[in-house]
Amino acid sequence: MRRPRRLLAALTACALGTALLGGTTILSSSTPAWAANDVLSPGTKLYNNPQSSTKEAAHALRGQAKRDALLLSKIPSSTWFTDGTPAEVKKDVHKLVKRTGAKVPVLVAYNIPFRDCALYSAGGARDVAEYKAWIDGFAAGIGREEVAVVLEPDGLGVIPWYTTLDGQLENCRPPEYDPETTGRDAAAERFEMLNYAVDRLQGLPNTVVYLDGTGASWLNVGESADRLVKAGVERADGFFLNVSNYEFTENSVAYGTWVSQCIAYVTQVSPGDYAGCGNQYWSGGPANDWTGVTLSNQGVWSPTATDPALNTAGIDSRYELALGDVEPATHFVVDTSRNGRGAWAAPAGAYPDAETWCNPPDRGLGQRPTTDTGNELVDALLWIKIPGESDGQCFRGLGGPEDPERGMVAPAAGHWFPEQARELIELAQPPLGAHH
Repeated sequence: MRRPRRLLAALTACALGTALLGGTTILSSSTPAWAANDVLSPGTKLYNNPQSSTKEAAHALRGQAKRDALLLSKIPSSTWFTDGTPAEVKKDVHKLVKRTGAKVPVLVAYNIPFRDCALYSAGGARDVAEYKAWIDGFAAGIGREEVAVVLEPDGLGVIPWYTTLDGQLENCRPPEYDPETTGRDAAAERFEMLNYAVDRLQGLPNTVVYLDGTGASWLNVGESADRLVKAGVERADGFFLNVSNYEFTENSVAYGTWVSQCIAYVTQVSPGDYAGCGNQYWSGGPANDWTGVTLSNQGVWSPTATDPALNTAGIDSRYELALGDVEPATHFVVDTSRNGRGAWAAPAGAYPDAETWCNPPDRGLGQRPTTDTGNELVDALLWIKIPGESDGQCFRGLGGPEDPERGMVAPAAGHWFPEQARELIELAQPPLGAHH
């Protein structure tokens, strides 16, 4: 990591064993927590934007929907920057960071070409040069202020014309980027842009940068680690997990820890051996006599779980054996905005493509944002996705226009979804009323 780690004051005796976030024990650690940087440390206060998109949504609402939006606007969430010229994004970013005072804002840079493979959140800069210029403007707007940057959600999970470590060409294949007809290497361009952005933003004195580590039910550990290393994670402050998704925090922390351990393994122990990294799709290791299964996201993972599909002891022991005295050093943050009830399991056989990540029903708000996590690798739990904003118009493979699971036409991606906001509040875990 670029910044030296600063060991912070020990937590209180109560917090030393566990971090109590919103009244619920979520992360455990036998040692005091510290950040990989001085921007997101356990004492950091996160900035809550009084001109947030949540507050803006409330202005157009009435009744319960308005009250819900106003309630959610009281909790710090990120601010997304998704378009504009370099001059415009510089102005918008500068306007925000100059009013944050001693608190740290979380900014999401989301403008990479062909983002989201032109699906629900389509858009982005037109080419490499335009993106680099936009990042220059974004960075210039930050200046010397303390800021945490979430760099391009899905930027490593969805790459145009990308071939995985096991030789599989992924499904994002836009014709305009077809290497056979255009001569372009869209995957190489993606890594070029992300490396440029990491270096440009890390050149600022008080900015921390996190790259896309996808999530616990997405890329396997080795695949995620490989993409992160190619994108420059060793020069960044770490990676982020679970953005706009619903995986339990404990599962994300386990996955993130394995990704960090994998990065240590392939860079310090066995260079390039990503296939040797234990992952969530086969849980074998010394602790379970190398008898593995695929872990399920329909429960909380732990090394003591009685259900083999939730037990992480095999993978944990595999990394202990592989790493020896080598310690993982790549930190991460987790989006907990909507994961209070974990991931949704669609009714079996109901839909051609269940899109379980897209406005799933009966989900709840997760842990409140904090930098006091009690885990030395976890710099923060954040609300990166804005809870209450739609994931898109989810057709679940049936052509629309209605979401068949909800029996209604959902708002477009990023637009306010009153019905979902109500569900998230009602089913929050821990309950929202405990502090708001």
